[in-house]
Amino acid sequence: MKVTDRIAVLRGEMEREGIDIWIVPSADYHQSEYVGSYFKARQYMTGFTGSAGTVVFTQDKACLWTDGRYFIQAEKELEGSGITLCKMGEPDCGTIEEFLEEELPEEGVIGFDGRTVGIGEGKGYENAAARKNGSVNWRHDLVGRVWKNRPSLPEEKAFSLEEKYAGESAASKLARVREKMKEHDADVHLLTSLDDIAWLLNIRGNDVAYCPLVLSYLILYSDHGELFADETKFSPEMLADLAENGIALRPYDEIGEAVAALPASSGVLLDTERVSYALYRRLPEHIGIREAENPEILMKCMKNDTEIENIKKAHLKDAAAHTKFMYWLKKNIGKQEITEISASEKLEAFRAEQGGYLEASFEPISAFADHGAIVHYSATEETNAALAEGKLLLTDTGGHYMEGSTDITRTVALGEVSRREKADFTLVARAMLRLMNTVFLHGCSGANLDCIAREVFWAKRVNFNHGTGHGVGHLLNVHEPPVNFRWKEGRTPAPVLEKNMVITDEPGLYIEGSHGIRLENELLVCEDEKNEYGQFMRFEPLTYVPIDLDALLPDEMTEEERGMLNNYHKKVFETVSPYLNEEEIAWLKDYTKPV
Repeated sequence: MKVTDRIAVLRGEMEREGIDIWIVPSADYHQSEYVGSYFKARQYMTGFTGSAGTVVFTQDKACLWTDGRYFIQAEKELEGSGITLCKMGEPDCGTIEEFLEEELPEEGVIGFDGRTVGIGEGKGYENAAARKNGSVNWRHDLVGRVWKNRPSLPEEKAFSLEEKYAGESAASKLARVREKMKEHDADVHLLTSLDDIAWLLNIRGNDVAYCPLVLSYLILYSDHGELFADETKFSPEMLADLAENGIALRPYDEIGEAVAALPASSGVLLDTERVSYALYRRLPEHIGIREAENPEILMKCMKNDTEIENIKKAHLKDAAAHTKFMYWLKKNIGKQEITEISASEKLEAFRAEQGGYLEASFEPISAFADHGAIVHYSATEETNAALAEGKLLLTDTGGHYMEGSTDITRTVALGEVSRREKADFTLVARAMLRLMNTVFLHGCSGANLDCIAREVFWAKRVNFNHGTGHGVGHLLNVHEPPVNFRWKEGRTPAPVLEKNMVITDEPGLYIEGSHGIRLENELLVCEDEKNEYGQFMRFEPLTYVPIDLDALLPDEMTEEERGMLNNYHKKVFETVSPYLNEEEIAWLKDYTKPV
């Protein structure tokens, strides 16, 4: 069926159930950012393949809300669907709440699959319906009725993350979390976020593309726990380890009845941003709810020393692979046919040569020329451009290694590019370097520091429509909350930057129809000097891959910025050259020469 046909069938199901407005978010049952193929209901109903967005249907309207990363992509993918694109954050874009207020009839019904909607969102829809004396219907999966050839739930095997990689036993982590439960006067902790469960139990899997996670729920009690997952995923050794930590296994789909059966006298610690509205509505009526952010979130964000040591090893492998790729690309462009997809596959092959490599850490972006202006572009057989000299290639890629996960963006000049492209590249490089070299007092968050990167953009009256950086998980989600660099505070204030947090630094500039540029390093938060003014902090780069001098205009950099680049490139050469052959070393020496 075409998208328009799917929408027509959905509207028939809405009418049958007496539902006036149907909402389809991007999430799975765990409020994940990236979801497995079974859960891509919003993509199925719209044709829009981006990772973030919510579509709302009435009997005569359909609107999709997404953020600035996807505006160009969504406009193209929604063509002919009859779905209106709503650009979040733009002055003329109303909110979903405003749309509901306008479109819901008196005593109308707002419907959604309650398993895919968080508690806060669900309550918001409740309130919107109540203002029209209406109600919500959260018990149905109408898209499931439309989607006849829906993929099955994954059956991939799980594996243990040994302590030599994790740096802390599951028993120790469980004890720390139970101390937090006591602080909240909770004897039950309902945990549904996949990365938090994986971190807590030192388990990994392959149930979500690019995310080494296991589809599961966890109910943690004061002295035992219940893990809801497919038992066939676990080896006998893993089951024994879980049992040793007091964790019993139950079928994945029994979570609803288990939540409903909790003693009404319980105090339940849960995160309203991560637990689904459906599970919230299944809780016994008078149970004590302790609303707080999952304690695992901040714990896993502050890496231990073993994790940091391993993360550095992963980045060294990644730097060797990516530097080899840059050399190969520079040497072969114009001499053999290279496309966006084949270039991406070549980079993947270089990573695969490294020991301990598992898979890509997210869907790779390989964007030539004007495709680079699409922030989250993904090449397909239909869009796969042949690379040619005279334009830029942007690659945003990463890898999962047993030692950790990487995320790097480089924009490379293929032959001689225009002065405009070089000027834009230089602006992005200046921003990235300035933030990377920032020294700050402890107590700052990413929101305090974001403008250090954007200041050079704003001075030229330009900007970019995405955050400047995000946290990175240790063999978990490559986008890991709660740390970030963002000039606009979200609903929850960004936390203080602490020692051993890992965060990206990735400003960009996107000129629709022409080119896109982004440069991204991962940074380690480190303690610096402590004196009478307090504890100073700094960043240490984890990513050591050259910034393409062929795309740079050094005269447009300050002397201080050139010093930053030269110091970085000196470290790149010292770090990576031992892992290259003679030709690659000679090339790298030239491409890291002082400017």
